[in-house]
Amino acid sequence: MPLAPHLVRVVTSAEADARDRAAIDAGTPSRALMQRAGAATAAEIALRFRSRLRAGALVFAGPGNNGGDAWVVARALAAAGVVVRVSEPIPANTDDARAERELALPFVEVVASDAGAAASGDAFRGEGIVIDGLLGTGSAGAPRGSIAAAVAGMRPMRERGAAIVALDMPTGVDATTGQTHKPARADVTFTYGTLKRGHLVARAACGRIIVLDIGLGAHADLDDGAPIVVTGRWVAAKVPDIPADAHKGTRKKLAIVGGGPGMSGAAILTARAAWRSGIGMVKLVVAQETLASVREAEPQSLTAPWPQSADDVERDVTKWADVVALGPGLGGGAAARALVERVLRDFKGPVVIDADAINIFDSDVGALSILLDGRAAVLTPHPMEFARLAGKPIDDVLKNRFDVAVPMARHTRAVVLLKGQPTIVSAPDGVRLVSASGTPLLAAAGSGDLLTGMVATLLAQTGDPLNAAACAAWVHGHAARLAQHGQKDTRGFSLDDALAQLPNAWSITTAPSRYPVLLELPDLSSR
Repeated sequence: MPLAPHLVRVVTSAEADARDRAAIDAGTPSRALMQRAGAATAAEIALRFRSRLRAGALVFAGPGNNGGDAWVVARALAAAGVVVRVSEPIPANTDDARAERELALPFVEVVASDAGAAASGDAFRGEGIVIDGLLGTGSAGAPRGSIAAAVAGMRPMRERGAAIVALDMPTGVDATTGQTHKPARADVTFTYGTLKRGHLVARAACGRIIVLDIGLGAHADLDDGAPIVVTGRWVAAKVPDIPADAHKGTRKKLAIVGGGPGMSGAAILTARAAWRSGIGMVKLVVAQETLASVREAEPQSLTAPWPQSADDVERDVTKWADVVALGPGLGGGAAARALVERVLRDFKGPVVIDADAINIFDSDVGALSILLDGRAAVLTPHPMEFARLAGKPIDDVLKNRFDVAVPMARHTRAVVLLKGQPTIVSAPDGVRLVSASGTPLLAAAGSGDLLTGMVATLLAQTGDPLNAAACAAWVHGHAARLAQHGQKDTRGFSLDDALAQLPNAWSITTAPSRYPVLLELPDLSSR
């Protein structure tokens, strides 16, 4: 099924090239795509950096089509009255780039481009905007020679007051892996038609990320399984309304099994997030030793001790709950595994498996798959928990974060929400959704417990594990953004601030974006 026009896919360098090639083969000239990209970027720069452009723009144009984009931007800004100077460390070497260079030359000043001048930053004359059009999505590895010298010269320009604008990718950032090689950190990165994986991995290098439409049309949505970016508009369409005649039964009942000795806080946070996500009733099923403290800390929730028999499970879970969240503060060891197995054998409804309920199946995903038995389920590991469960090195998980959970989702027939920045939600049929709404505020103990309560609430109310996981992940991150009140630095904020913002985060207001902007992600760096 084709994507809605406002949705964007996350692609590798090769997948981005395939989309460009499909549009070109269908009759759109490659130079037309270049002109659209450059013109749209110039218009956005003029809109967003009007005051800075009074000091002029310095454009670094590389030899390939990314450099061609830069020449289009240079000409368009000059036509708008901006004083534009262009440095070209290596002459244009594609037909399209050479043609755009010739069109721009009468309107711009070409400055000295030797490696020594570039490395020392001598090309800079106090311009308000510096544009990085050296290398595009097809480049890999560290920049070399005069390109590397130009990047080295660009880096201090930001410290001297210029805003750095990158075209497609900051030079030195791999579009597929996000590996960085000392790029000039961008304040804004404009990219075209699709979001690249590298943007989401290297958020600190990219600054604010803006996806612009350049006329790829349906070719931006090639049926190659590339993940889809979750947006507020998408979430607003998926989260069900709570009807006027709702009661606690229709808002559903959640049992949280966790809260071992010394770890009751995790289960309490899960409950609080569920309450702030619209659940109707919560029962905290916790260790006998923590019952009193849990009752005192969370009086609006019911409580019960860990079940010791099938009858206990039937009374406190099976006959009561619509959904079960297993794991927050559960603890490890044989007793914890026996408890999880007892609950999963006797309760056949939807479940969310988190934290210690994942860790107890260390390298034994087959046993977990048997217990899940094809029910609606969401696994919510962070990368280390996923590595333990899958029996993989953590570096492999991080390196392949966009793809690594698909086999596990197929094997367990459960949705796998791999937490992180970005968060990747993988379904058993191979569909993947990507949430990039979070901030470093969520990099704290207890963050995953909040998310578990949110996922469980939506799973109970919708029965759809993929949408429940993706919507909860996006709102979780959105709450952190709201908690920071627009401030970049997360120091001074805590998870309590994010939790307090959940009522506002669930109240999503959407409106059409300003064309040609398809997607915009905030700058997450505090620098």
